[in-house]
Amino acid sequence: MTDLFIKGSILALFFAVTIYIGFYCRRHATDVNSFVLGGRSVGPWLTAFAYGTSYFSAVVFVGYAGQFGWKYGIAATWAGIGNALLGSLLAWAILGRRTRVMTQHLDSATMPQFFGARFESRGLKLAASTIIFVFLIPYTASLYNGLSRLFAMAFHIDYSVCVIVMAVLTGIYVVAGGYMAAAINDFVQGIIMLVGIVAVVLAVLHGQGGFREALDALAQVSDPAVSDAPGVFASFFGPDATGLLGVVLLTSLGTWGLPQMVQKFYAIRSEKAIDKGMLISTLFALVVSGGCYFLGGFGRLFTTSEVVAAQGYDSIIPTMLSGLPTVLIAVVVVLVLSASMSTLSSLVLTSSSTLTLDFLKDTIVKDMDEKRQILVIRLLIVAFVAISVILALIQYSSNVTFIAQLMGVSWGALAGAFLAPFLYGLYWKRTTKAACYVCFVFSTVVMLANVLVGDRFPALLQSPINAGAFCMLAGLVIVPVVSLLTRPPQADHVETVFSCYDRQVVVKAKESIGDQNPN
Repeated sequence: MTDLFIKGSILALFFAVTIYIGFYCRRHATDVNSFVLGGRSVGPWLTAFAYGTSYFSAVVFVGYAGQFGWKYGIAATWAGIGNALLGSLLAWAILGRRTRVMTQHLDSATMPQFFGARFESRGLKLAASTIIFVFLIPYTASLYNGLSRLFAMAFHIDYSVCVIVMAVLTGIYVVAGGYMAAAINDFVQGIIMLVGIVAVVLAVLHGQGGFREALDALAQVSDPAVSDAPGVFASFFGPDATGLLGVVLLTSLGTWGLPQMVQKFYAIRSEKAIDKGMLISTLFALVVSGGCYFLGGFGRLFTTSEVVAAQGYDSIIPTMLSGLPTVLIAVVVVLVLSASMSTLSSLVLTSSSTLTLDFLKDTIVKDMDEKRQILVIRLLIVAFVAISVILALIQYSSNVTFIAQLMGVSWGALAGAFLAPFLYGLYWKRTTKAACYVCFVFSTVVMLANVLVGDRFPALLQSPINAGAFCMLAGLVIVPVVSLLTRPPQADHVETVFSCYDRQVVVKAKESIGDQNPN
């Protein structure tokens, strides 16, 4: 009874802080710009933590860490390192400044708005908003499953109750305070994630006698179905370096094309803040993602192949954590709850704002003023949260049981469709809207085919993870090739778009006379 009281008290405190922040930020969410982007005045710490907490959820902590830690052993840590270097450091360095400058110049609050303004194409904007709406939904549904397993372990609560509680709480603070409420909550939740993952990794390793003993024990594990090489699960690259590379690419490079991630750059305060945010975000990813995959790499020390075959990969991490002290279990539950709620808030805010601003406004509902736009966005947030709950409950009772499968399809389609057009659109004047259309169609068709007839794909591409990575890399080739083969964009429009990078700054010279006699 005491254990349950401790867990419940920590959880209740977390919920109270979350709801308070939502209503505190309500007074600042008075127009569309404030509600969707926080007035483009969000500082580097909030933006970096919002980026990181939207990046990592129960999908990573329970689904990916469990599945890929089981498959690749300690080598799965490379996925966390890739997330930090490719998914955070390079993403901020290459996309951050240009995204912030050009989106403000084009007055775009969403990724579809960017495509519409950058390429002078209303059709491209509508196509992008449709893809976001369709493929963010399975991602939102995937957030709940890992959380439910941890709640069942800690509180023995029914899955449907976990799903509804998380969805309602997230919906309340996002509807009330918009982007700023989500960002401040992300900061609080990010601190919990940092402290929690470090504490959990240390506790799990301590239970195995320390890092060296745990690694030695992992080296003794063998699985002929995976590899005959001795000690393969404790090796540097694991039993399948090619498959691991696909995981690293999809989970790292994929963030470059995900609308809920890129949109964080829209809202940051200034160019100077981007440099600080880049460093904070990279360190956050290294600790949280690296810690998750590192932890998952020891999964084979806590369960057996028979149990995994019966209960799925998503059972591995909860099994590892079930023996922890009561306080640490409560911290783990809040950690994963934080990660999932922050990601869910980002997804539903992105979906609702995209559907309102890019699809309904001026297309179905004419002359929609700002007050009405905010109302519609709030109503759609409620609708998307409800849809995600329904799909999560359906998914729980269906044969689609792996978190990684749902996330792989969503990430693959979105990142494959948007990464290359967005990247080239920021940097290359010759990029055409035809190339964007081809990339959109190619990635969505490939990922839908992977779901429907994946068994007919080449063996390497039957996994949604590898198929998504293939779509992203293919897009980087498709866009420049198609752009060079199609009619170039209007020169005057392109020059107007890229003029935002050419702003001249006048400064005072340090010397007014200089050297008059060079001899």
